[in-house]
Amino acid sequence: MSAAPQALPSQSETGDIAQQTVGILGGTGPQGSGLAYRLARVGQPVVIGSRTTDKAQAAAAELGLGISGLTNAEAAKRSDIVIVTVPWDGHAATLEELREDLVGKLVIDSVNPLGFDSKGAYAIRPPEGSAAEQAAALLPDSRVTAAFHHLSAVLLTDPKIEAIDTDVMVLGEDRADTDTVQALIARIPGMRGVFSGRLRNAHQVESLVANLISLNRRYKTHAGIRITDL
Repeated sequence: MSAAPQALPSQSETGDIAQQTVGILGGTGPQGSGLAYRLARVGQPVVIGSRTTDKAQAAAAELGLGISGLTNAEAAKRSDIVIVTVPWDGHAATLEELREDLVGKLVIDSVNPLGFDSKGAYAIRPPEGSAAEQAAALLPDSRVTAAFHHLSAVLLTDPKIEAIDTDVMVLGEDRADTDTVQALIARIPGMRGVFSGRLRNAHQVESLVANLISLNRRYKTHAGIRITDL
């Protein structure tokens, strides 16, 4: 007999997640904009950050839904939860610059260290082990988790799609923090956050994106993942 579906963390366990402001660093890129759109669409307060205010405000105005646009530093300061969606080549420098602004914040790293050549996408292993572990090393006074790695920006930004049928793997060191991330994910219709281990397990989760890119190119789709028997 299959196991009953696992209950998601309740709002009483995670606080009033709907009232917490989510800041998205690198929020003008495809993934950041897509997450901003999906969260704001369900009423989540969202601030997108960029290197310049003008760029952030222009992206926010295009998305609408009450989203604000600020510099990455201001977005970090004004947010309760921060999602990192910057390009991999700017990951370390951005987090080093924002270390003080992210003190005490719940940080969700969603960056996939990838390279591309004539054969397609391939995973890069950072010296720290993963992007998430690099974030934890650079942000010792923040609560670093990892999630949102396997989402299609095309699906996230398509207003005709009401629900996105996918699981989101969540990693972290603290149960309360991963519960909060799962509760945030559950606000987006169709998505389910699934705890998938500590940050030392983040590399293989980040690397799986290279496989999904190959799969999506071959089958001309925007596949995500589902965890069975849970």
